[in-house]
Amino acid sequence: MTSKKDLPEKSVSTADIKNKPTDFVPKSYVVFEKIFGDLNKDGSEDCVLIIKGTDKTKFVNDESRGELDRNRRGIIVLFNKNGNYELATKNYNCFSSENEEGGVYYAPELGFEITKGNLYISYAHCRYGYWAYTFRYQNSDLELIGYDDSDNRGPVINSETSINYLTRTKIVKVNTNDNADSGEEIFEKTVSKINRTKLIRLSEIEDFDELRMSED
Repeated sequence: MTSKKDLPEKSVSTADIKNKPTDFVPKSYVVFEKIFGDLNKDGSEDCVLIIKGTDKTKFVNDESRGELDRNRRGIIVLFNKNGNYELATKNYNCFSSENEEGGVYYAPELGFEITKGNLYISYAHCRYGYWAYTFRYQNSDLELIGYDDSDNRGPVINSETSINYLTRTKIVKVNTNDNADSGEEIFEKTVSKINRTKLIRLSEIEDFDELRMSED
């Protein structure tokens, strides 16, 4: 009979564990932004890297703005493992560049924040409002659990939408006071259920600009 001492020890893979966050940056990319926060609620400061391509063919000349770097951006999420880092998920090209056209206004500003174990990815469009995505680490990826947006006319809120994909609840608030100044909005609230059951995974999003908040 084979004793426990005779059994071979299980090997531990360290392929996705490295010393520094920047060790995970692939060739032909650079770090565009770096944020820290606890994403798996173990009390350690995890790291999110926003990376950007360096392909020279993606540079363009704009008549009014000069040379623009149109390389796309991506994201790498890393868990802190006793001072080293382990890959949680990645998506190298899901964000457009910071130098896109904004039409009659400037392009929305992309922002990132880690709060209460969630990763928030937001687009601020100044006087026109914002939209934001809430991701939580579960099922071996960061999954989209919430969406919020605000449609504004300067300081006045026209409407707000909030979707909770875990409870499948959608809340819409519409300002019914057409003559409102800031703080004078009168909202009509509607609560409904959505059909979507499969959660979107961060690693599978091809382009946030094309991401539509379908209810199915």
